[in-house]
Amino acid sequence: MPASRYTVSDVMTHTAIAIGRDAPYKEIVALMDQWKVSALPVLEGEGRVIGVVSEADLLQKEEFRAEEPRPDEFADASKAGAVRAGELMSSPAVTVHPDATLAEAARIMATRKVKRLPVVSGVGMLEGVVSRSDLLKVFLRADAEIEEDVRRSVLGEQAAAAGLDVEVTEGVATVRGPLADRSLVPLLARAVGAVEGVVDVRMDLGAP
Repeated sequence: MPASRYTVSDVMTHTAIAIGRDAPYKEIVALMDQWKVSALPVLEGEGRVIGVVSEADLLQKEEFRAEEPRPDEFADASKAGAVRAGELMSSPAVTVHPDATLAEAARIMATRKVKRLPVVSGVGMLEGVVSRSDLLKVFLRADAEIEEDVRRSVLGEQAAAAGLDVEVTEGVATVRGPLADRSLVPLLARAVGAVEGVVDVRMDLGAP
């Protein structure tokens, strides 16, 4: 199966809005509203990511405004009185490296229940931000581009010579042609589905 040639660095936003440890609460809210983002990386020194302040972190102030917290909520209640990024942030930050695959980034977002990930270098320096919407950009690839990608990276010259070809319509790839070894069908379908931008795979294969 061919490796995905798209990585986080291909789709991420390279100019990231970030804040320092001492950024005040209202400034954080204003920046989120201005840039229409749900979280901001918190930086220290020359740009090392030390945490993230999200809307969820900020909303704890509102959540605990009307009533006394239960004993099991004291940890969260401490953020309700926070006024600086360093007190509000979740740390360590959930991050991703620029050479991670889109599938890896999507898995991190899903398991850690976050919408955006700071993209950091090997030493933790901020290089950008990747969001859920960024990961969906590959599905904007043209059908013709996806077809050529499948032919080149999956089918190859031998398959083409044997009569196998692919047609992509609205991201759905249909592989057609003769295939003698039926055990290869699931492997072929999985390889085609791994090409960035493929929404679904259909097999229309006959005997040689």
